Amino acid sequence: MITVATFPALVQSFFMDRLMQQRQASPHTIASYRDTFRLLLQFAQQRLGKAPTSLAVPDLDTPLLGAFLDHLERDRKNSARSRNVRLAAIHSFFRYVALHAPERCRPARAGHAQQALHAVSDRLSERRRSRRLARSAGPRDMVRTA
Repeated sequence: MITVATFPALVQSFFMDRLMQQRQASPHTIASYRDTFRLLLQFAQQRLGKAPTSLAVPDLDTPLLGAFLDHLERDRKNSARSRNVRLAAIHSFFRYVALHAPERCRPARAGHAQQALHAVSDRLSERRRSRRLARSAGPRDMVRTA
């Protein structure tokens, strides 16, 4: 197991070690993950005022990730499917961090990264459920007064 000290080194190791060597991911998958991290790092830089090279894993907490996913849908006009592809890339990265550099997670809370992602996923599931209910309450559900 390689000990990696910084967030940028973790991202590089994730792409080189996990995606390219272990998973032998397709060039399309690697490009999709690259684009996800490019968007996430730009968003984090704007939101936190930190350069991507100064970010740490705990900086990517639940509020930031939730705001990022909302930004994708609201500002970038991404569909729920596109947003979920980005979320899957982030999930994959945090699983890698939890296995290969657990010390990078916030020490006061074990499994912080996974908890953050589960909270964001739960919130997205709730939004999906409410949208489904709103769509299902169509004209057939309205009471006729005649």
